[in-house]
Amino acid sequence: MKAIQMTERGGPEVLHLVELPDPEPGPGEVLLKVDAAAVNFSDLMRRRGDVYPVPTPLPFVPGAEVAGTVAALGDGVDGLPVGTPVFGTVGADASGGYAEYAVASAVNLIPIPDGLSADAAAGIVVSGLAATMVLHDVAQVAEGETVFVPAAAGGVGSYAVQIAKLLGAGSVIAGAGTAAKRETALALGADEAVEYRQPGWTQRVLELTGGRGVDVALEMNGPAHLGETLAILAPFGRLISYGAVSGSVDGLDPAALVPLLYDPAPSQILTGFNLGIWFEHRPAQAVASLQRLIGWIASGQVHTPAVRSLPLADAAEAHRLMEAGATIGKVVLKP
Repeated sequence: MKAIQMTERGGPEVLHLVELPDPEPGPGEVLLKVDAAAVNFSDLMRRRGDVYPVPTPLPFVPGAEVAGTVAALGDGVDGLPVGTPVFGTVGADASGGYAEYAVASAVNLIPIPDGLSADAAAGIVVSGLAATMVLHDVAQVAEGETVFVPAAAGGVGSYAVQIAKLLGAGSVIAGAGTAAKRETALALGADEAVEYRQPGWTQRVLELTGGRGVDVALEMNGPAHLGETLAILAPFGRLISYGAVSGSVDGLDPAALVPLLYDPAPSQILTGFNLGIWFEHRPAQAVASLQRLIGWIASGQVHTPAVRSLPLADAAEAHRLMEAGATIGKVVLKP
């Protein structure tokens, strides 16, 4: 089979199209013919060798999230007949999703609902579930609250804007780096959109909230941006950090934490979010949130983000585009 493999860590150029043996499903596993493999920032982090919660053994086939068709069943698997269209997460080793075939645990796969394309389904679990759990389970957005969503035209952000409104947020302020992305965020339901990577953006958010700040702020750029986001948080506000797409875990100014903890200590909460930890320690709640999200999508209350599809061979270009902030919605690779 054709697959994208890396034998070293580094820039996008370490991703190579190679021929590998077709993987075989073991007990409790399913072999998938991959129709679409989502490109997530976690893939970029593992390629670069950034700090990441699980090892990235070399050689490595990236891609933890796919949609495809059941091609074969391992021992003990039933309920997913060959030919069933499914989506979910796959193994994070030599059978990763950037390939024509991938192996997944049967319990990690969900039949694709009627009317949903494989391209759209490929991005539900990581981006959609992260947005759902951050806002519903962690921040517990309440009726009338104000929410700030960074990278609001991206995969997680596109979901987060819609879900925040669905949960009753009175105002959603989107952060986006270009005029086109800000228009996308507004079309998704954001009430305001700001350029959040230019000087003065925090003052603009404070102006939009009458000087009070936001009740819930999401953050995914990294420590150097965390202090700025803290500056827009209202008393009793919650800030949830769910990544460091900058690639660096350095740069947090300790002085930024002084107001949070000591002066004046306005009863704010700072939380780090990791989707895998929920599945490891609170799987029932994670699965319930995934079912909630699928219900929202099936009912039309939440729409999957716009999809940009590229051929599997263009995996390096997909990574370059994402690192440059040149994409809107989800990026998927097509074997």
